[in-house]
Amino acid sequence: MTSPSKTAQWQALKTQAKAHWEGLGERERLALQLVAWILGALLIWLLAVKPGLRTLRQAPEQMATLEAQLQDMQALALEVRELRATPTVPAALAVQALQAASEHLGPGAKLSLNGDRAILNLNGISAPALQAWLGEVRSAARAKPLEAKLQRGPNGYSGSIVLSLNGATP
Repeated sequence: MTSPSKTAQWQALKTQAKAHWEGLGERERLALQLVAWILGALLIWLLAVKPGLRTLRQAPEQMATLEAQLQDMQALALEVRELRATPTVPAALAVQALQAASEHLGPGAKLSLNGDRAILNLNGISAPALQAWLGEVRSAARAKPLEAKLQRGPNGYSGSIVLSLNGATP
């Protein structure tokens, strides 16, 4: 609540402003009204219109980006469904496919098998070769990467990748 003294102060200021306004000439009042309209229009432009126009200009680009992301995600979902629908591979064929894929990497790759797990140790393998190997292992041997400890160096990737051969049947 406002106190009576504040109300009285407000009334005094209001009366003073009204008296000052009435004391101004017609041209001065017109000029002040024009300035008030210009400032009001500027505030409306800055606070309401300009941000809305910016959003409208950016919307098509953002929609195109989101559409591309949606298509990528749909393609990945389709790939997942296809991979899940593919039949399992007998264990012997999975091991053979894994060994063949690993031989394509050259002497920088050593494969060791331990039950339903395989460990590939890498030393200086290029990114495209490693990507091709992962694709081949996934599709031909139905092996799933469980763990990857890789470091990128000047000669390529070094480290190890642990795979599960659970997709293969005995």
